[in-house]
Amino acid sequence: MRQPGRRERLCAARERDGDTCLWCARRLTGTVAATTDHVVPKVKGGPSWLENEVAACRRCNGERGHRGAVEWLEECERRGWSPDPVRLERVLVSLADAIAERGGQRRARPHLDAQLRRLRKRWPSAA
Repeated sequence: MRQPGRRERLCAARERDGDTCLWCARRLTGTVAATTDHVVPKVKGGPSWLENEVAACRRCNGERGHRGAVEWLEECERRGWSPDPVRLERVLVSLADAIAERGGQRRARPHLDAQLRRLRKRWPSAA
């Protein structure tokens, strides 16, 4: 099965999640450019699948780097932004389901499981 290209994945992520950055809640229009951000970073084994990508502003995507999703969510809160833990939990669960269905992603699984546990502990209402 052919995976959609980056532009197609960004459009699908925006359609799925809306036109706001997951991390800071800025509207992704006009001067705020939208990018795809890997929830499980590629260096930690995260695939370039739609289930692992969210729409994010260029600032958040660049500043997050390879940090874990929950660590960056906490940093966004410290900065006074409005991250969306419910949307993050939905994306993480969707990725876990996709990995279970398609298989593989040996490196991503432990990181994904740890992020879900940490998110649910920190934001029980997200689950």
